[in-house]
Amino acid sequence: MAKSQDDSLQTVGVVLAERVYAGLIVGHKLSGELHNYPVGKAPADADDDDSLVEMPTDSVITAICLVVAEAAKGNEKTIAAVGIALPGLVRNGVVEEAPNLPQLKGARIQERVSTGLAALGISASVCILNDADAMAAGLASQHDKLDHFIRVWTLGTGIGYGLYPFSESVGEGGHSIVTLDAKENYCGCGGRGHLEGIMGHRSMRLRFLDMEPEEVFEAANRREKPDPRCLEFKHLWHKALAAATATSIHFRGPGRFFITGYNIRFLDLNMLKDYLHQMVKMSPLQGYMLEVVEDNQMTRVIGAAVAAEQAVGR
Repeated sequence: MAKSQDDSLQTVGVVLAERVYAGLIVGHKLSGELHNYPVGKAPADADDDDSLVEMPTDSVITAICLVVAEAAKGNEKTIAAVGIALPGLVRNGVVEEAPNLPQLKGARIQERVSTGLAALGISASVCILNDADAMAAGLASQHDKLDHFIRVWTLGTGIGYGLYPFSESVGEGGHSIVTLDAKENYCGCGGRGHLEGIMGHRSMRLRFLDMEPEEVFEAANRREKPDPRCLEFKHLWHKALAAATATSIHFRGPGRFFITGYNIRFLDLNMLKDYLHQMVKMSPLQGYMLEVVEDNQMTRVIGAAVAAEQAVGR
């Protein structure tokens, strides 16, 4: 489980989302401000920004190094580790697959960032992890649960599934199979029946070419004459998340699930609990907990730093 916390240890956490975010972390708390790159916009203004996805790999590496240097300014020699969280399959410092940042596929991020930081006078070790795992670690830290097993669903452009403590295996819970319907082929990876193919923001836009996801749920939630097609999809959306959660419970047992991401605005927690109760019937497995939490990049930054700290301690 988690190592004991060193309140004096300085690390830097980094998150690749629409932009690159980084912060200096001391004692599992943000010290100073959250930095972002490319510069020119506050982090809160960047939700719909595609700056990062349009950047070539070399530019992404440069951006990571620059924002780390900015976060570490004045502490370059005392930074113990740098944790970098990104959306994709990561193993041994290499991005094996990254559907949302396809230019990073095959990139040796750990090696290249280490070289780039060394040129800027930062010789800290570098740790790479999935962004959903970083969210899980950040939530564990903020809720004082670093000695507990927690899981987190992140509902956004794709669907993230994070675990803490970290697993050495490569996995993508957002691509869990939740339906055998051959028509369910909206997932960006090309697979059929995937959770992300139903719940992912990009997948919803493909499914409803004439409506945005916000309009779909608004039409489903109308008190008078809800749109039947939209209401049916709302139920499918919740059934899919319940099915993936139930599968995790049957594999790993009950426990705490956090649910976050910008599309938690569509979540009807009571509907989700009802479907989940229908799927998990064995009493020893019914001790699970669902908690909706606000999505923010600072939590992921802290989680990335926690991962880097624990990697140094191994």
